[in-house]
Amino acid sequence: MTRYAAIDCGTNSIRLLITEVTPEGVKEITRENPIVRLGKGVDATGQLDPEAIERTRVALENYVELMETHGVEAVRMVATSATRDASNRDEFFSMTRQLLSKIRPGYQAEVISGEEEALLSFRGAIVDLPEDQGPFCVIDLGGGSTEFIVGTYDGEILGSHSTQMGCVRLTERIMRSDPPTETEVEIARDYVAERIQEVKAIVPISKAKTFVGCAGTFTTISAWVQGLESYDRDAIHLSALNFDALRVVTDEIISESSSQRASNPVVDPGRADVIGGGSVVVQAAIDLASKEAGVDYIIISEKDILDGLILGLVEADSLKK
Repeated sequence: MTRYAAIDCGTNSIRLLITEVTPEGVKEITRENPIVRLGKGVDATGQLDPEAIERTRVALENYVELMETHGVEAVRMVATSATRDASNRDEFFSMTRQLLSKIRPGYQAEVISGEEEALLSFRGAIVDLPEDQGPFCVIDLGGGSTEFIVGTYDGEILGSHSTQMGCVRLTERIMRSDPPTETEVEIARDYVAERIQEVKAIVPISKAKTFVGCAGTFTTISAWVQGLESYDRDAIHLSALNFDALRVVTDEIISESSSQRASNPVVDPGRADVIGGGSVVVQAAIDLASKEAGVDYIIISEKDILDGLILGLVEADSLKK
């Protein structure tokens, strides 16, 4: 039995998945998702904030301790939008090398392209979906970017695009008031609409049969739509959300202040100030799905890039044997 770990360090959160591979399959040991806001201010300054690096270091140090406790033998850590954009990214990667070397000597976090991020997210997001629901369009809505990937159940990617729109980026760049003003929301919608045109030009959205949303904005909105009393991964995973219900809830989220959003027990306090920006992206994404593919619902997946990373580690190990 081999234990693997995957870490995804994005603009808003640093997430960990530890699994054990047995003859029966992949078993989840633990999954962690603290919000550290590594990408705070990167859009404006071009640099990672020292306090954000420290928050991330503390979280990663805890992860290394967990990996040591659980006897992890192989780890892969990827860093996405925030680190790609930062001029002082070497400071961040040096910190990751110092900590991750305890598990994998000489190893540090990897910067991955938007295209690889899309593929990994796609593989992870559809892992629990039936084959006959494909082709799929996976929409991975992050803090700094949103990936749109259309592909088949067996992993053939028919088209993908990484857009420069995410919940943190929209909030810091445009929706700065709390709650956002009508003008800010209108400007955000226009900005997102331009990014959606990029997607339409590159990704064959009309070929998708099933749309899948993953990452924290989508999963939190699913809990909100369902009226859950607490964040429940089992209730959220593979939930099907009707577009009309989604539009009602996302309009509500956009109009509220951070404190109003945070009063909902399913909303992580670290997500309350940015989920309004994420909701603008969700609305544009479901409008795209409706117009291009004629669908009226989206499946929410609690599995994502972390699960894709684990699949890659397992496959790489099997090739060595």
